[in-house]
Amino acid sequence: MGDNVVIDEIRFTLNNKEVAITCNPLKRLLDVLREDFDLFGTKEACGEGECGACSVLRDGKIITTCMVPVGAIKGSNIVTIEGLRESKRGRVIIDAFADGGAVQCGFCIPGMVIAAESLLSTIPHPSEEDIRLGIAG
Repeated sequence: MGDNVVIDEIRFTLNNKEVAITCNPLKRLLDVLREDFDLFGTKEACGEGECGACSVLRDGKIITTCMVPVGAIKGSNIVTIEGLRESKRGRVIIDAFADGGAVQCGFCIPGMVIAAESLLSTIPHPSEEDIRLGIAG
């Protein structure tokens, strides 16, 4: 008996560009972003969807890419930290983290920036508590 590996073409928008990849649809989105698109800002830390280091925006909502198979994002709009940097608000958020000394080793910061963008898109004027909850991972 041979291996029954499923291969599929998955099309989606990645940082404002239409892309397609042919792979096993169960491959993690995290691995696709890093290995197939060379987008290394999205990091793996816990691998369980808890820490948020691998966060991206899918159709404007935050997701953890370590828990999402690439086949589940067909037709979606994915924005990574690299894509967020291309927007005015994204640059402001990234610069605010840097200027405020929020950057330590930098490993989890891309996920926190993505979380901040997600928060600001839903609550334009968040309270301190909203911010704490919004970037908690």
